[in-house]
Amino acid sequence: MEEKDPLINQLGNDDRLKRSYICGIDQIVVDIEAKVDQAFLDEFGLQRGMSQVIASDITNALYERLKREDMVDYEFAGGTIGNTMHNYSVLADDRSVLLGVMSENINIGSYAYKFLCNTSSRVDLDHLQPVDGPIGRCFTLIDDSGERTFAISAGLMNYLRPESISQSLIQDASALVISAYLMRTTGDETMTQATMQAVEYANQAGVPVVLTLGTKFLIEQDPSWWAEFVAKHVDILAMNEEEGEAITGFSDPLLAADKALDWVDLVICTAGPKGLFMAGYVEDSVKRETEYPLLPGAIPEFNQYEFSRAMRKADCPNPIRAYSHTAPYMGGPDTIKNTNGAGDCALAAVLHDLSANEYHKLNVPNSAKHEQAAITYSSLAQISKYANRASYEVLVQHSPRLSRGLPEREDSLETSYWDK
Repeated sequence: MEEKDPLINQLGNDDRLKRSYICGIDQIVVDIEAKVDQAFLDEFGLQRGMSQVIASDITNALYERLKREDMVDYEFAGGTIGNTMHNYSVLADDRSVLLGVMSENINIGSYAYKFLCNTSSRVDLDHLQPVDGPIGRCFTLIDDSGERTFAISAGLMNYLRPESISQSLIQDASALVISAYLMRTTGDETMTQATMQAVEYANQAGVPVVLTLGTKFLIEQDPSWWAEFVAKHVDILAMNEEEGEAITGFSDPLLAADKALDWVDLVICTAGPKGLFMAGYVEDSVKRETEYPLLPGAIPEFNQYEFSRAMRKADCPNPIRAYSHTAPYMGGPDTIKNTNGAGDCALAAVLHDLSANEYHKLNVPNSAKHEQAAITYSSLAQISKYANRASYEVLVQHSPRLSRGLPEREDSLETSYWDK
């Protein structure tokens, strides 16, 4: 034992290990999925393909109709950030903290009960704010073409109060994760103020703020406001190609990611069958050239420095932009059972790499790994592959939440995917 490297010894002593964690804020909801036709959407005044908030009387009538005609396919614990925190904890087998509201009185079989039952035990729910009433319900209504229409019954999900946000909890986190949905509140709802309080704490402490855009329809309402918000408060931006076009004006996912680097330090852009793009900054003196073929695109040979680890632009004396792209794992699934949550799972994988970097820095601070002020543990190319691989697991199942981590060794013959 005495001959072991003292740095490695530190990692072997469980009593001395310091832990890192991710913190997220969400509208606590249960997802209810059903197959419907256009007549059904018309009957309840729902706009096809959009995310919309519905009144409680419409919610009750809608749910009663779905149940009566046995149209409900699945009921899951949901929420963009709830899904991300759960998937992060499954992938990392480590703690995440979810902030939001939860019904004070929970009955067996209720929506609140279903949310708790379907959330990983590694997700810390101790900081949820109790409320006297129901949590939210999100109906995912899928038509024959696969188009998803979201109808959201808010319940009391938007009543998280600013004073329920713990400053020390936010400031000690590896990252704060929020979604654009949290800014869509009305009347006396306090979720937006609570979120801004958390963002303020994170910005003050230098904790990375991660924003996932959620839906293009929300961003399209005021793209300039969102661009200004992102530039001022956000460090890492997660989006799909439609949301990317809504906020940047570029339909090409690579150009959208490049534009977003004007505002943030790291960008994740999922692009369906095209795969996943990442964009970030690296200090010129520590950039690493790819060993893969250089790729054509809107930015020629854009992946030249994809073996680099991402850094904050402010930490780079001479910052350069680095990009990576990964095609869907194994060409994508033969049958996509669900696209709901695939982007959340990709983000969870990126967050796992971020927190792994923090964890290593806390426990082996003198490692040569940390001579570079990187915010990721791995290169853009490797994180992109990991995120793609994780999202594949969601695409081939009905639930937006992982039930287990990735296998240490792949069951398929595609182990070469990791070696490339």
